[in-house]
Amino acid sequence: MIKVNTKMLSIAAAAVISMASMVVNAAGEMKPFILASTGTGAVADKVADVKKSLTDNGFEVAGEYSPYDNAHIIIVTDSTLKKVAGSHERGGYAAGQRVAITKLGDQLQITYTNPAYMAAAYHVKGDVSSVTNALNKALGSVKEFGPEDGMTAEDIKGYHYTFGMEYFDEPYDLATYNSYEEAVAAVEKGLAEGAGGTSKVYRIDIPGKKQTLFGVAMSSETTGNKYMDDTFIMSEIDFKDVRSTAHLPYDILVTGDSVEGLHARFRIAINFPDLSMMGANSFMNIMPSPDAIRDSLTKAAGGTIEEEF
Repeated sequence: MIKVNTKMLSIAAAAVISMASMVVNAAGEMKPFILASTGTGAVADKVADVKKSLTDNGFEVAGEYSPYDNAHIIIVTDSTLKKVAGSHERGGYAAGQRVAITKLGDQLQITYTNPAYMAAAYHVKGDVSSVTNALNKALGSVKEFGPEDGMTAEDIKGYHYTFGMEYFDEPYDLATYNSYEEAVAAVEKGLAEGAGGTSKVYRIDIPGKKQTLFGVAMSSETTGNKYMDDTFIMSEIDFKDVRSTAHLPYDILVTGDSVEGLHARFRIAINFPDLSMMGANSFMNIMPSPDAIRDSLTKAAGGTIEEEF
C-alpha cells in the first residue's frame, strides 16, 4: 500500500494556490475599488477616526459629504496625487482619492478608490504606489472589488463600455471663459448658488497648472429630475454586497479657460464596467441620466444648455 503524506499534500496544494495568486497579480489586473475593512457601528461614529487616520498618514482632507443615509464620503489628496495629476493635460481628475464609510444592514464598510486603477482611467503618468501604501496603512486592505473580472492598465486606458459609448477623451464641454480665473470663479459661483441642483464638495488646485478639480454633489430636491440625483442613480447601479459608494461625487474640471465634466456614459461605466445594459439594475434604468447630469453640470459651470432637435 502506498502511504500518502497528507501534510506534504496540503503544503503542496497551498504552494500551488499561492503560485496561482502570483500569476493573477503578475497579470496586473485591477478593480476600481478597495475594501479596507468591515465592522459594526454607526457611520457618524467612524468618520472622525477615519479622517484622523488619513491625516496621520500624510493625506489632506479636501472635502466630505453624506450623499444619502448610511453613507459618508471623504475626499483626500497629497503631493504625489497632485504631481501625477499634472502629468496629463486633463489629468486633474486623478488629484483626489475617495474614501467611503457605508452602513449596509449591520455591517459597516470602509472602502476607497484604487489609486492605480484611477491613474490608468485618467491617463496620468507616475508611480502612485506610495498613495496605495499610505491608504493601506491608514485604513487597511482586504481586497479589490467592483466587477467580477479586473482589467489591466492598458485595458483601462482604452476603455469604453460598448460601441457608441464615450471614452475618457470625450467629455462634456460645459463652458468657456476668457481666462482660467474667470472659469474658476464661475464654477465657484454656480456651485454656491446650487445651480442645477449641485453643491460643492471639494476643490483641488493642481500646482503649476491652470487646472482645478471640483467635487460636485447632485440632488433633485430643487430640480425635480431624479435622473441627475446621486441617491437615485446609486440606488440603481450600486447593489452588490460590498457597496461602491466611493464612486461619488461627480467632478467638474477647469483647465485654462475651459470647463468640462466626464461624460456619464464613461464616468459610470469605468467604475461599474460589469453593469448590465438591461435588467433590474442596469444602464437602461438610468438612460436619461447622462443628459440630466450634463445639464446640471452645465448650469453649475455657468454654461449654456444646447437644445437637441
